[in-house]
Amino acid sequence: KTATAASVLECYIDAAETMLEADLAANKALGENGADAVLAAMAKAGVTDRKARVLTICNTGSLACAGWGTALGIVRSLHARGQLERAYALETRPYNQGSRLTAFELVEDKLPGTLICDSMAAALMQRIGVDAVLVGADRVAANGDSANKIGTYALSILAKHHGVPFFVAAPTTTLDPRTPSGAQIPIEERPAEELCCINLAEGGSRRIAAEGIETWNPAFDVAPATLIAGIVTERGTIEKRAGQDFFDVPGHLREAAAAPPAKRQKSA
Repeated sequence: KTATAASVLECYIDAAETMLEADLAANKALGENGADAVLAAMAKAGVTDRKARVLTICNTGSLACAGWGTALGIVRSLHARGQLERAYALETRPYNQGSRLTAFELVEDKLPGTLICDSMAAALMQRIGVDAVLVGADRVAANGDSANKIGTYALSILAKHHGVPFFVAAPTTTLDPRTPSGAQIPIEERPAEELCCINLAEGGSRRIAAEGIETWNPAFDVAPATLIAGIVTERGTIEKRAGQDFFDVPGHLREAAAAPPAKRQKSA
């Protein structure tokens, strides 16, 4: 059959709509798995008298995905179950994805949310308490080391110190079984202007840092597998085997591909 401009366009539209439906379904499945993991962690900690308080960084919601989200999708799933007390969003310096995007989504969807500065995370854990940290990932290595927005590594350390489970929300498309560990993940370094200047509503920018100061502005960092409680995917939550401090990401992908959908719940 001879293709026409209209038929080619229609094929692209059909493919895009199929991709949209698949991504949304995967996000919602991930959200349900993550909600299960958070509530199970709370029950294990003996917290059964209130709803969940969670902390997140950057933007992992419908503005980053297809309409539900990964880490923020877990927040949405908790809320849908009536099990969300509050989601705390870090502003996520220097580009403020948390204050510009995540805060918008929390307000738009009427989710109970509170915006805090990045440097307030430790005080929040100490003074108010959170039940889980939920973060996304740009890449997850074969051992579970997870690269995400700068500040994620620091959060994983704070969570460990305060006994807060730290969950990485990542669709299977983000899992990279060919990269052995986070040491092999390249880290982008961004322009100094992002750190030294603020964008103005009327256009342009204004410098807020002293002229002449040197900067170091990595866009991402890596949370090590040793500090991660679980990696939540649309096909289940990856957990560590007893006595191990790493995850078997390739094994999870093999098991998930072989298992029927009804059995895609958890792998260790």
